[in-house]
Amino acid sequence: MKKEIFQGAAVALITPFTEDGINFDELARVIEDQIAGGTDAIVITGTTGESATMTDAEHRAVIKFACEQVKGRIPVIAGTGSNETAYAIQLSQYAESVGADALLVVTPYYNKCTQNGLVAHYTAIADSVNIPLILYDVPSRTGVGIQTETYVKLAQHPNIAAVKEANGDLSKILRLRAAVGDALTIYSGNDDQIIPILSLGGKGVISVLSNVAPQDTHKMCELYFEGKTAEAAKMQIDYCDLIDALFCEVNPIPVKTAMQLLGYQTGPLRMPLSPMEPVHEEKLKTALRQHGLLK
Repeated sequence: MKKEIFQGAAVALITPFTEDGINFDELARVIEDQIAGGTDAIVITGTTGESATMTDAEHRAVIKFACEQVKGRIPVIAGTGSNETAYAIQLSQYAESVGADALLVVTPYYNKCTQNGLVAHYTAIADSVNIPLILYDVPSRTGVGIQTETYVKLAQHPNIAAVKEANGDLSKILRLRAAVGDALTIYSGNDDQIIPILSLGGKGVISVLSNVAPQDTHKMCELYFEGKTAEAAKMQIDYCDLIDALFCEVNPIPVKTAMQLLGYQTGPLRMPLSPMEPVHEEKLKTALRQHGLLK
């Protein structure tokens, strides 16, 4: 039985920027507020963290800083995926060397490799480290999805422990669960599917919502695991408006805007991401107020 990386709500953390680098002071503040809010794990340098626009030096520095700031209080999961296998291996080995507890590895993007290519890619990375991998399936961004048969093959590797499913297809997730059982832990990659995926045997969520509502995102999962499924489902439904607002433009534009509205010095979005459109920002403000997060 593979060790479970976390159960509950992990935050897909934003990265506060300055005009020419990383705002590490503010990153420390965001991490501490997340831990105080009950977040079960920190996911650093993922999509929400704008890792695609980071230099290699920035990417490594942010992973190292997060591990040092957290100091083992909760797991730190480092986003180390790339469309170049050799670079993903280098970054994964670095993350392990500075204390990351696990790795989040997205499918190679733009290259659009075959399913055999995915098996080779993930196996090479998993062979190169001694910490668990979370496979990240998000075909809307990468152009390639992980098929059930591929999961079955990858689940046999001792270092491949989990999957973040952001394909949006609950039927596919049902079939994944049926095919691999407990060999892969399943985490929701979509905030609007937390409770549905938990009901299929999932163990939590890697959440954008948790950036602005860590306590309630954690609570939603906690209620479910305590058997209070109706209360958990009600929270999922009640948060529909804010989740919709956080994804009314491409992530992480809305969540970084929300964090700024809540008083965090998140800094600029890095191009090609652009400032939120005013009509969408008003929708976001309304949802934040509705949940008592903004006056």
